Amino acid sequence: MSETAPPQRILVVGAGYVGLTTAACFAHLGHDVICADIDRAKVASLSAGVVPIRETDLDRLVTEGIAQRRLRFVISAEAVAATCDIAFLCVPTPLRADGETELSYLMAALDSVASRLRPGSVLVTKSTVPVGTAPKIAAALGRTDVALASNPEFLREGSAVADFLAPDRIVIGADDLSAAHRIAALYAGVDAPVILSDPTSAETVKYAANAFLAAKVSFVNALAAVCEAVGADVDSVLEGVGSDHRIGSAYLQPGPGWGGSCLPKDTRALVSVANDAGYVFHLLEGVITVNDQQLDRVVAKIARIVGTEPGRPSDLSTDAPGADVRCLDGVTVAVLGLTFKAGTDDLRGSPALRVADRLGALGAQLVAYDPALGDDLDARPDISAQLPAALTVRGSAFEALRGADVAVVLTEWPEFATLDWAWAASEMAAARIVDARNLLDPVQLRAAGFTYEGLGRR
Repeated sequence: MSETAPPQRILVVGAGYVGLTTAACFAHLGHDVICADIDRAKVASLSAGVVPIRETDLDRLVTEGIAQRRLRFVISAEAVAATCDIAFLCVPTPLRADGETELSYLMAALDSVASRLRPGSVLVTKSTVPVGTAPKIAAALGRTDVALASNPEFLREGSAVADFLAPDRIVIGADDLSAAHRIAALYAGVDAPVILSDPTSAETVKYAANAFLAAKVSFVNALAAVCEAVGADVDSVLEGVGSDHRIGSAYLQPGPGWGGSCLPKDTRALVSVANDAGYVFHLLEGVITVNDQQLDRVVAKIARIVGTEPGRPSDLSTDAPGADVRCLDGVTVAVLGLTFKAGTDDLRGSPALRVADRLGALGAQLVAYDPALGDDLDARPDISAQLPAALTVRGSAFEALRGADVAVVLTEWPEFATLDWAWAASEMAAARIVDARNLLDPVQLRAAGFTYEGLGRR
């Protein structure tokens, strides 16, 4: 991109994954950044250079920004809003129980700065918001001397810094073209195409991208089920499919289902937005249904491999009519991986936890290990509160595997692929494994004495 401008004074409201990454990266690009959050403990921790989330290079950029006096953290966005040229709203927008997006945090953040913003400044929405939110923000702001823009984030947890500094694209939606160019200029030094649009289109891009990724993963998981049914090998099939340049190999990997803080929320939100606009998005509804079914397919594999033979995968849903909700009584399951993907300590929307919940409801005793969590959860009440009651966390994979009746790989941590599986076979009560990430070498596992089940593998 060719946009250039002098360093700007930027306010970032919210110090979560998106806000903290945005603040640290803009400071790295040479801007003067103030990051505000209402959590006093978090502000104090960040001011001391302690980053509370696991994110590659983020701690380094925060430390660098503080040392170079380009990044500071405050509690009150209201107190500093008048000193800033551009303000970014980066607060959570979670999904409510009714399927609608919760905008109260966003509106509260907007209210805290609306009257204090400098005339001629730009207010930018980076939080993921439902399509059509821009007019609501304009109405709530109630000012014509402050420009508005939408600049959606496309950050993957575990690689958020790299995604910010080397993105596939930068999307900016604004009715005021000069405001759009001011936002684009903030990214000077970032080599990526800039896509300028209206705010509604920019909001739609974010939802559409996540919905398409979810559709791709659901398709692959359904295809793995087809491969099992017809006797094909999913690895060979996907190699052939991914070689087509129109399709590509990215996200062509079976798993226990997609999850995280974004895909579940954004897919359901887009279905809701479409319904409100008069369009029934059957395709995306099917994507969500397939993802829910995938969880039951993984549970069914675990039940079958230990010999309980409960029936069809759908029979394993604990709310299904006639389901045998105690078919795994007395079975100890070693759960390898709890985070929603490798490279993060985030449990939000984790398919691993959803599988664990189902296993616990069926009577299984769960012993788990995840490299990002450790076994001392007394200091992590945010983590322990999300875990099923039937689950015990151990400090190593070997501790989790010892004495287990079956193991299940639910997160694709690389260290699981290099474990001494021959040792594990000798220490488990029974050498059985369900590889729900197709991470392991089935030939190696079977040679070590395991009964091995992957997804769609022969």
